[in-house]
Formats: sequence, structure tokens, C-alpha cells
Amino acid sequence: MSSLDALQDELALAIRVADAADAMSLPYFEKRTFTLSHKADHSEVTEADRNTETVITDLLANARPRHAIYGEEHGTIGDADSTWTWVIDPIDGTSNFVRGVPVWATLIALVHREHGPLLGVVSAPAMGRRWWGGHGLGAFANGRPIRVSDVESVHEAQVSVTFNKGWDEAGRTEDLVRLQQSAYRARGYGDFWQHMLVAEGAVDIAVDAIGLAPYDNAAVQAVVEAAGGTHTDRFGRRDYTGNSAISTNGRLHSAVVGILGA
Repeated sequence: MSSLDALQDELALAIRVADAADAMSLPYFEKRTFTLSHKADHSEVTEADRNTETVITDLLANARPRHAIYGEEHGTIGDADSTWTWVIDPIDGTSNFVRGVPVWATLIALVHREHGPLLGVVSAPAMGRRWWGGHGLGAFANGRPIRVSDVESVHEAQVSVTFNKGWDEAGRTEDLVRLQQSAYRARGYGDFWQHMLVAEGAVDIAVDAIGLAPYDNAAVQAVVEAAGGTHTDRFGRRDYTGNSAISTNGRLHSAVVGILGA
């Protein structure tokens, strides 16, 4: 595993890359000037997604030529045999981006082949918010140290749940409803934001949609873990490549996984 000093250097690089990504993506959002198309899976993609990922990959490839880079739009580039892979989502929340909802972000993570995501940056320029954190480095929101909550009961917890067809197909939608009904308060913040709220201690449980990809999870997992929380798939496995994601303050994690029937 990389030393803390080395990880700090990588985090500084990721933050610089996030600055460049924000400079590319935010004008598209503010001016509403972008083309929209759909992928084979019917998900939306814009030129802002593609151009932002190009900026990110160009900077990372130049700075870390011996690392691999895996992104939503361009796939894998760089050294595919490297122990280290940058996993990026240029715009997480493209549907929000397209509709003018400011809840979208660039996700940048550095993943170790054996240890998984070790650092992450989540930058949401339209919200004026940025979160980052790394193994042994702590977690931060706009430069302020953050930490998960110490809530110990689901009945006292604030929960964010994202319903989708994937949960219906898994036969677990009723379990999501049961979780909401068991909690003190339920909301649906969605995408990266719900997980960052867990990292901040503002929300205690975040349950994402089923159908996620590695680039949806990697940076989020790194920040949540750096803030003292737990991030797994719906079966309780620490696996950023899984197609589902649950973030909690750690104290509630086994109870949530149990409620969801895993």
C-alpha cells in the first residue's frame, strides 16, 4: 500500500484534476449549451460528459503515465497492468445535469488492485461543494473536516433511499419501504449526494439504486470510508465493482443489510 505521503501527493493531483473538470463542465451547465444523445442502455450522455472525461484523462495520463485510467465514457487507457487505476465518472447525475438540477458531480478515485479505492474526490461545482478523502488522510467538505454520525439505531436514523427498477426486479422494494418506515426520517437525495451526506454526518444511511458501475462507487466509497463510515454493496460486501451501494455510519450497517434481506 502506498505511504501516506504518497497518497497525499495523489490526492493533491486529484484535486487539481477536479479543478480542471469543473472548469470544463460548469459552463455547459450554466449556459445550457450541449448536445444530448443516448447510449445503448438508454442512459443519457452529453458532450459535456465526453469533453470533461477527456480533460481528466489527459491530465492524469500526463502526470501518471504508469497508472491505468478507467472512465465511463472512454473505457480503459494507460497501463492496464498497473497496480493503480484512476476510476472516474465525469458527470455523475447526467439526468440532473440535462434537466438543470444542480445535483451532479465529477467523481475521481485512485484504486489499488488489492486494497480497493484509497482516495476520492467528489466535486459538485453547481452546488458549490467538494468532498475529498483518503486512507489515513481523513475526509473533508470544502476544506472542513467531516465525520459520520454516531447514531446507533435505525429508528433514530435519517435515511436516503433511491428506488428503481433494479430493486423491483430483485424483489426488494418492499424492504426499502420497510427501511424508510423504520427510520426517523426518510428522503431521496440520490446519486453521489446521499453518500456524501452520510460522510458529513447529516444523513445516517444511504441506499442507492441497483444497476451501478465501478465509476459510480469508487470515489464515493473512498470518501465515506475516510470519514469513518462503511460502504458496501447490498449484500454487505466491500466491492466497488458491485452494482449496488449502501453507505452508513458503520454502526447501522449490519442492521440495514439485514432489513434489505441480503
